[in-house]
Amino acid sequence: MKNQLSFYASKLAYELDASDLFNALKNQAIIVIDARTPDFYLAEHIPNAINIPHRTMSEATTSHLDKQFLYVAYCDGVGCNASTKGAYNLVKLGFQVKELIGGIAWWKLEGYETIGTQGAAGTPIFCGC
Repeated sequence: MKNQLSFYASKLAYELDASDLFNALKNQAIIVIDARTPDFYLAEHIPNAINIPHRTMSEATTSHLDKQFLYVAYCDGVGCNASTKGAYNLVKLGFQVKELIGGIAWWKLEGYETIGTQGAAGTPIFCGC
């Protein structure tokens, strides 16, 4: 039982879902990082997210970021691990990070707005959790 508690506490410490992020953005100082390439970011991204592709994350490309904030990294979704790579890179650089499970795909599935050349208005649904 203790191992299970530790496992699930760890998951919650490092991951959040779309509805948790949506609600947290209303009342917490969170910076959302799109870890995909610029083309994908320009096409569609979570509002107010900034684009730092995981392959380019370094001291130089993150020097403008305040390490006092919580950062949430995301990518396309379940079949993509750019958010994991981005979160890993950010942690190595000294940032406090969580990963958005399901990426932008699950963000859209829950009906939240995206912006960009292919952005879509949102109509949030409530999953009941």
